[in-house]
Amino acid sequence: MGSGIFVLTGAATRLYSGPAIMISYAISGFAAMLAVMCYTEFCVELPVAGGSFTYLRVELGDLVAFIAAGNILFEYVVAGASVSRSWTSYLATLFNKSPNDFRIHVPSLPHDYNYLDPIAIVISAVICVAACLSVKGSSRFNSIATIIHLVVLAFIVIAGLTKADTENFSDFAPNGIRGILKASSIIFFAYVGFDGVATLGEETKKPSRDVPIGLIGSMLVIIVIYCSLSTTLVFMQSYTEVDINAPFTIAFNKRGLSWAQYIVAFGALKGMTKFCYPIY
Repeated sequence: MGSGIFVLTGAATRLYSGPAIMISYAISGFAAMLAVMCYTEFCVELPVAGGSFTYLRVELGDLVAFIAAGNILFEYVVAGASVSRSWTSYLATLFNKSPNDFRIHVPSLPHDYNYLDPIAIVISAVICVAACLSVKGSSRFNSIATIIHLVVLAFIVIAGLTKADTENFSDFAPNGIRGILKASSIIFFAYVGFDGVATLGEETKKPSRDVPIGLIGSMLVIIVIYCSLSTTLVFMQSYTEVDINAPFTIAFNKRGLSWAQYIVAFGALKGMTKFCYPIY
């Protein structure tokens, strides 16, 4: 559970699913759970480090494993880039600025590609160096960050629901089932990371018991939390007003809880930073 809920929820809600975003998260969570069950089965049979690369190498050979490794690297490069860019957006809201105020505008570049983000590069480099310096320190940081993250997420749901307006659900699925499924395919990114748990087979005392419990149990909790957060977002404001770059902080600001946006922005930044650690 990391930054995915803060990164793409705004775009998926506003452009595709509308208030039905919680249905999209449930569908994505179900698909992720099927993948988790596959990882669980492989981890019980092959309780070693390596994750999907090792599983595919044993079952289907080196070529398939090599292709999968390339896909995994590409997945984390794209994920790291999107999270780092969103890190800048939430940092800007923390200072009551527009996300693009912290970026460099280059008019000569094509539209939608003409905002350079040096902060995203710097934060990625800093996290990479920090993760390489100490594995134990990284693990300790992730443990503390996860506790803080849960507190912030609980705060978002509780404080957000105090400003709930059921009228925001009047147009539940503006783009129909197609929009719901489109949003679901986009926000599946929020569930990425469970493959990392499967690599801990050599680090647990009883991998055949502990890894399945960790994978399936955590996925069930995450599905509930993501659906709750996305529902809270739509309760707070109409889907047509949801901000694409920093949906949660802007929602609190527009609903008169400007003081709360700083807590949300801090939680989002911390969650994104925690997400980047496993990448490196």
